Amino acid sequence: MSEATSAGPVAQRERIADIDVLRGAALFGVFLVNLTGFGAAGIMATEGELAALPTAPVDRAVAFAIDWLVADKANTIFAFLFGLGFYIQMERGLARDPGFARVYARRIAILALFGWAHLVFLWTWDILHLYGMVGFALLAMRRVSDRALLAIGLPLLLIDGHLLEWGLGALGIGGGGADFYADAAVLARQAADYPQELALTWRWTWIDYIVNGQLVAWMIYALGRFAMGAWVGRKGWIQRPDAAMPGFRRALVLCLPLGLALSLLARLLEAKLLGPAFAGEAWGHLGSALRPAAAALLAAGYLCGVMVALRSAAGRALLAPLRHVGQMALTNYVTQSFVIAFVLFGIGPGLGLAGRIGTAWLAAIAVAGFVAQVALSRLWLSRFAFGPLEWAWRALTYGRRPRFRRAAALAAA
Repeated sequence: MSEATSAGPVAQRERIADIDVLRGAALFGVFLVNLTGFGAAGIMATEGELAALPTAPVDRAVAFAIDWLVADKANTIFAFLFGLGFYIQMERGLARDPGFARVYARRIAILALFGWAHLVFLWTWDILHLYGMVGFALLAMRRVSDRALLAIGLPLLLIDGHLLEWGLGALGIGGGGADFYADAAVLARQAADYPQELALTWRWTWIDYIVNGQLVAWMIYALGRFAMGAWVGRKGWIQRPDAAMPGFRRALVLCLPLGLALSLLARLLEAKLLGPAFAGEAWGHLGSALRPAAAALLAAGYLCGVMVALRSAAGRALLAPLRHVGQMALTNYVTQSFVIAFVLFGIGPGLGLAGRIGTAWLAAIAVAGFVAQVALSRLWLSRFAFGPLEWAWRALTYGRRPRFRRAAALAAA
């Protein structure tokens, strides 16, 4: 029996190229935010180190632009696409095998375990464990009505993880994690070897993420975006883009400028850059409250922009290479973690640049690294049917080794 007709994720010929392009674009944003964010003050650099850099004024401007244009938007799209992909896989899987829900449960359980290993041993800002765990909630919601999905997803879409963290703090839940962002903790992470780094970051993760309730906050954040992705999947807009194109164009005209303006306002209020009249703490809280709505609008604008651009020859030429990155999203996401560790940490062959370069250089490294991922993903997929981690995930899920070589997989399809 070929993989196209057995229970499993979508086969190569069933892939929706637009989704892979969107996923690739989101991965670029995730890489940019993660590398620059992890190299920022309080994480892997001190404020004094970054202020002393000759690039400090440029770094501040680049950091502002990334926070305005990319932060919260890239991971919103990434999580939305998980919910969308979930719906498409469930729809196709159940059509082939009524027991596919059990297979999919095993699939997301493996993703969660993989994510926890990734979090503990390499990348403390991992999102795979969240996606795996929250995927069970989405699985349980697979038979709810469209209206119920929207009623769950839309309110949660307007609440981001930062706002939920603040709410937990207001209820007296959490606290006690500030020491992890002090200069002494930052410098200890810079100087640590690998075993020390594991111990330091795990203690940070345990106290500031799990015990303080941030894990629950970010699970709620992910669930809202998953539910919206599943709702859009039920509408079929991404699967049948030509029929939905008038709607994409209208949404683009509305969401992109409104999202840009609202996101800019939120950032200016949070950073107290609108002058003395808006420098009070209440204005900062207003900026934080506006952030999730702004991120949702701008993420929707970006998504619609990509869908519209892909309908033109110039847009396809520019964006189509991203599909290779998106098709290997798991492999590329984990690879980005290794790149970030190599750039910032001095462990083994690492460059140990944390505190020695600022946001502008880190952003340039992210751009160069992503361009390399585009080229390497295209080269890899010209020879193989899956990324290496995608192949392993599929093999563990179905208990059999799928054909790895591209020619063999196409012949079997």
